Amino acid sequence: MFRLVVTSEGLKGTSHELKVDRTTIGRVEDNTFQIPEASISSHHCEVLRSGAEVVIKDLDSTNGSFINGEKITQSPLKPGQTLRLGQVELQLIEGEGAPVPAPATPAPAPKPPAAPVADQTMVMKRGVSLSELEQGPVAGFDTTSTAFSKKTNQVNRWFIIGGAIIGAAILIVIVVVAFSMK
Repeated sequence: MFRLVVTSEGLKGTSHELKVDRTTIGRVEDNTFQIPEASISSHHCEVLRSGAEVVIKDLDSTNGSFINGEKITQSPLKPGQTLRLGQVELQLIEGEGAPVPAPATPAPAPKPPAAPVADQTMVMKRGVSLSELEQGPVAGFDTTSTAFSKKTNQVNRWFIIGGAIIGAAILIVIVVVAFSMK
């Protein structure tokens, strides 16, 4: 008897026994083996079992099906090989009651001792309280400075003056033309 076992973190140990000749794997409930994970397509692949052979057939999934890192459309899966569907890894186990394999993880490399870091914590004065605002301007804040005063826009002033002169000239031309036609 064959069994597919999930070895990825978060779903580790989830398994499905391949009892029938055709098993569908996907994210939605109508699959024979549902794996609710975002990187798995709604109908990701199917597992075809014929005697002692297990074949994986990708169902045009978005993130693909891979056996031992190689992308497949249809390929046999042997016991111990890693099947990756999207971001989820599974292994094919043969035999009933076979132990669920732990994913192979390399031992972490020892970290070099960290150099002592001087404490660079700074104490910041808290913000202004409501009672300080009610007392008036904060000491040291210059409210007479022109750095934040409203600036006049010289361009707008000249634009308005120029527009008025042109408008007056047009009006004079219209009046002169009107009187000369009489």
